[in-house]
Amino acid sequence: MADTKTDVAKNDIFAKAYNFTKADEVKELGLYPYFKPLEATDGTIVEIEGHEVIMAGSNNYLGLTNDQRTIEAAQKALTKYGTGCTGSRYLNGTLDIHLELEEKLAKFLNKENCVLFSTGYQTNEGTIQTIAGRNDIIFSDRDNHACIVVGTLCSNAKTVRYQHNDMGQLRKMLEKADPNAGKIIISDGVFSMSGTLAKVPELVALAKEFNARLYLDDAHAVGVIGDGGRGSASVFGLTDDVDLISGTFSKSFASLGGFIVGAREVIEYIRHSSPAHIFSASMPPANVATVLKALEILQEETWRIERLEEISIYMRTELKKLGFNVWSSESPIVPVVIGDMMSCFKFWKDLFEEGVYANAVVPPAVPKGQSLLRTSYMASHTDDHLNRILEAFRKVGIKHGIIDQNGHSAV
Repeated sequence: MADTKTDVAKNDIFAKAYNFTKADEVKELGLYPYFKPLEATDGTIVEIEGHEVIMAGSNNYLGLTNDQRTIEAAQKALTKYGTGCTGSRYLNGTLDIHLELEEKLAKFLNKENCVLFSTGYQTNEGTIQTIAGRNDIIFSDRDNHACIVVGTLCSNAKTVRYQHNDMGQLRKMLEKADPNAGKIIISDGVFSMSGTLAKVPELVALAKEFNARLYLDDAHAVGVIGDGGRGSASVFGLTDDVDLISGTFSKSFASLGGFIVGAREVIEYIRHSSPAHIFSASMPPANVATVLKALEILQEETWRIERLEEISIYMRTELKKLGFNVWSSESPIVPVVIGDMMSCFKFWKDLFEEGVYANAVVPPAVPKGQSLLRTSYMASHTDDHLNRILEAFRKVGIKHGIIDQNGHSAV
């Protein structure tokens, strides 16, 4: 069997792998920004390749991954329950704390019922393919997260994708749709690359007008924005008008896993029918205990949400003043658009050398010519951290000709 690129046949299923050279090319240039191991971290300051840098690219929005209280909760769960559940929730993998967390999340989000999944990705993939069938239509925002896209592909439903937050186009699609088909509109609550919010009031109105259900993925919204961190719909006081809300524990809740909340009957159907739920091992005890403690802290320390909003506004405002294009961010996710992919990698490298880590995002995650540095902020960032981040962006931005000395975009 051929095992080199020169020997591989065009019809070999591995041909695409042998012909994938982009990563190696970027590595050879010393600009590769991915899979960098964190050697130490306190949340806001991390050590990478022997360098201490400010973390400006984490989804640890509440700053709880290194909080002693969440760590102790995980340790106690390990002592009591062991390291894993060794089975699915459907069979031997349900613990009392799984049920406790489901009950508390449903109450927190003012919904009747909740079911946990092992990851946030599985939550959307597993829910969508379960609730949308052959005679149904899914209306999906083009900027939705990959797990939503995969969920639509796995379902037997017809999927139509509307331009990002384009309510006019969504309306036209709904008008053309078979009135007898089951319909569901699915959107990120906060979009993970742009930091923009879904147009929830318009989505609610359209769902009601066209007898469709509404599903929001609040992975970057629950524990981040809204009333007490209750997510995108709560920003507008419309939580009761959204049928399904999903979320993840790998961001604000300092752990791993996911959930979906909604009407009792709908969640029970998902619980008993979703392959991603039935055939996956359940969340380990330490993960569940961490989320329970993070949820408790979120509700007791409301200053974290307030601080996060304050930081978000400050960083968006100041980066704009420097001349950077941050799109229309409305959350702690603040993109800094660079443009060309290789220019983005070079900017990332120099920013890292200046002591700041952000995420280099290139096509296909963003449109061609719109490569960017995705920055995201935590309630635990200090004013000094923020100002050091801004100074690093200023210096590197001027060096690369992205901005000028007078705070204007140079591109």
